[in-house]
Amino acid sequence: MPKKRIVIVGATGSIGSSTLKIIRAHPERFELVGIAAHKQGDALCAIAQEFKVPYMAVCCPEVAKSLQGSPKIPNGTTLLCGNQGLEELVCLEDIDLVVMAPVGIHGLAPTLAALRIGRTVALANKETLVLGGALVKETCQHFGGKILPLDSEHNALFQCLEGVRLEHVQKLYLTASGGAFRDLALNELAHVTAQKALEHPNWLMGPKVTIDCATLANKGLELIEAHWLFDLPGEKLGALLHRQSIVHGLIECIDGCILSEISPPDMVYAIQHAMLYPDRAPAPAKRLDLSRTFSLDFAPVDYTRYPAFAMAEQALRAGGAYPGIFNAANEEAVEAFIAEEIGFLDIPTIIDAALQGLENQPIQTLGDALAVHNEARRWTREKIATLLPA
Repeated sequence: MPKKRIVIVGATGSIGSSTLKIIRAHPERFELVGIAAHKQGDALCAIAQEFKVPYMAVCCPEVAKSLQGSPKIPNGTTLLCGNQGLEELVCLEDIDLVVMAPVGIHGLAPTLAALRIGRTVALANKETLVLGGALVKETCQHFGGKILPLDSEHNALFQCLEGVRLEHVQKLYLTASGGAFRDLALNELAHVTAQKALEHPNWLMGPKVTIDCATLANKGLELIEAHWLFDLPGEKLGALLHRQSIVHGLIECIDGCILSEISPPDMVYAIQHAMLYPDRAPAPAKRLDLSRTFSLDFAPVDYTRYPAFAMAEQALRAGGAYPGIFNAANEEAVEAFIAEEIGFLDIPTIIDAALQGLENQPIQTLGDALAVHNEARRWTREKIATLLPA
């Protein structure tokens, strides 16, 4: 069996680290051809050295310039620089799969570039579909590219949907742990800190997504993604609180049967499924021990505790620029919370203000999507500035 030739965008992040773990476990199945990061040049060089990677891209111009001609870059590795270099990387010849896992809006342009030449993209970057879902869908249809969901919940639904016709789906459910403050009294939420928000009960993730778990903004973004991934309207998409993070997605069929995917809270399972699809192999992760007793709990989302989730549902229904505005306002609010400029409860208040204060518009091009994002972030920064002490 020939090896799958892989490119990883976001190779130094948490998704990238899990992807490398899978490649180490199955060296006979994968060949790592290209890696990319925004600023982590030294870490990228170490990966290139370990896996003898022929191409690496550094998006930050300053970091890329500092590495040009550096002995840190292994012999046989070509350095590609900036956003143009990143697009060159995902368009290399004879690539079987692009793992797309950068942070923020940096995933949209290279995803579209890869899809335009018919590539298969394993997508972990939320912003790509939230900002440019219509663009991604149109590009796939026109050029024959394919998206495989890498996020644990979307990958779970992807697995459950195999063999199920969409007309037989009553509703898809994403699951949510509830985040760090799920058991805290509502009147205590005004006083929580960013440090406490980072203490996720189940998952080990980056700071931004961990705080998004506490507000449930992440599940709102995933709901918008699911709309584009599975071609279902908002009324057929929902979320359930599930404390154990073992059931990652459920499908309620029209006959009342419910299908689900169950695995431990480890991203390795979803990533490996996408990397090997449609094949399977033992995963380099701890398995669920079915010989012991355990419980699975589910509950509806409490909109009083998680108002950001309701705002995401509204943004999905409105369409156009609103999902992008929701995302950009949330990014700015989370950054301000981490910097201790605003409180935890200010995050949904600021998102709501942006959705009320900015006009909707159609997203027809990559430029439209980026313009909406940049304007929403600018507007939100100014709004946050009005909340700061003089």
